[in-house]
Amino acid sequence: MANGNNVSLVGNITRDPELRFTPTGQATATFGLAVNRRWQNRQTQEWEEATSFFDIVCWREMAENAAESLSRGARVLVTGRLEQRSWETADGDKRSKIEVVADEIGPSLRWATAQVTKNERRGPSEAAPPPRPTASATAAASGGTSEGYGFDEEPF
Repeated sequence: MANGNNVSLVGNITRDPELRFTPTGQATATFGLAVNRRWQNRQTQEWEEATSFFDIVCWREMAENAAESLSRGARVLVTGRLEQRSWETADGDKRSKIEVVADEIGPSLRWATAQVTKNERRGPSEAAPPPRPTASATAAASGGTSEGYGFDEEPF
């Protein structure tokens, strides 16, 4: 990636990954990430803290793996790119947000251990298993969700 739009974050998951499927069956998962920053105030010598919140988006196998492996509170490392997404609400208001589209996600081993299980690799002729229908999959397929998400396909 030579475009200069790279980001690496380490933080705690704020909500369990939500797995959905596009109308064409493409898996996507989203979750929140809280990143804390701590510093010492030079005037008061007091420690100060700030938290930034990010929405993380995963696609395809990573989405399914994230939904199966990650949960609220887990500390993870995420590398990816910033992506701006815009939409219009039912009332006609324009909205936009910046998300991190993940290239890689891994557990932080700073204060925890992890057991990694490698998935069997599928060949190009082997189709992915059919998506499991869920309430959120139905919402994604109809293009409507509670946060204005209307995923169609990966934004490349």
